[in-house]
Amino acid sequence: MNTPREVFQQLVDGMVDKKWEQLPELFAEDVVIIHPLSTGPDARIEGREKVREQLARMAAFEADLRIEDVVFYETTDPEVVIGEHTVRTTLGGKEVSMPGIRVMRVRDGLVVSSRDYGNRPAS
Repeated sequence: MNTPREVFQQLVDGMVDKKWEQLPELFAEDVVIIHPLSTGPDARIEGREKVREQLARMAAFEADLRIEDVVFYETTDPEVVIGEHTVRTTLGGKEVSMPGIRVMRVRDGLVVSSRDYGNRPAS
């Protein structure tokens, strides 16, 4: 079974490699993802199917993502990993850099919850 850190790395690798259809399998059926800094419709995502929908929207952008500066922080809770990273891509012909942190809880090899703090570009 994969550790929380391994699951986080699989998520990062899957996004970079555009494995959008496979990524939902990293999440539990009843996963809850919260974006505390967002006020949009994706501020709270509940369930694997909603994750699948969100990833399909990301895939539709057909953007090349680079995820760099990945740093893992272990916690005293064996189910929790904190990952810091910078997502770099091009949006509207402009290079964009989006630093972020994810606090993920992984149980039995699946993400059961995540709090994603990211600096998203203004729309």
